Amino acid sequence: MNENVRLTAWVRGHVQGVGFRWFTRENALRIGGLEGFASNLADGRVQVVAEGAREGCEQLLDWLRDGNTPGRVDGVTEIWDVPRGGYGGFEIR
Repeated sequence: MNENVRLTAWVRGHVQGVGFRWFTRENALRIGGLEGFASNLADGRVQVVAEGAREGCEQLLDWLRDGNTPGRVDGVTEIWDVPRGGYGGFEIR
C-alpha cells in the first residue's frame, strides 16, 4: 500500500540564487500528486516540504540528493511524518 506521508527536507550547499526552488517545484509537478513548498532559509539552506504518496516523496528526495540539481548540494537531511494538509499545490515561497 502506498500511504500518504509528509517529507520535510533541508538541503545544504550552494542552493540559493541558482533556480533550485523553481526546479524543485517543477520536479514535484512532474512526479505528480505532491503538494507543499520549497523555501529559502536565512542560513543558506532550502527547506522542502512535500505531502503525498510515499513513492512520490521518495522520488523527490532522490532527485534532491542525486546531484542533478541547479547549484551544488552538499547534503540533505530529512524527516518523515503524517500529512497535515492545507496546501493548494506545490509552491515556491
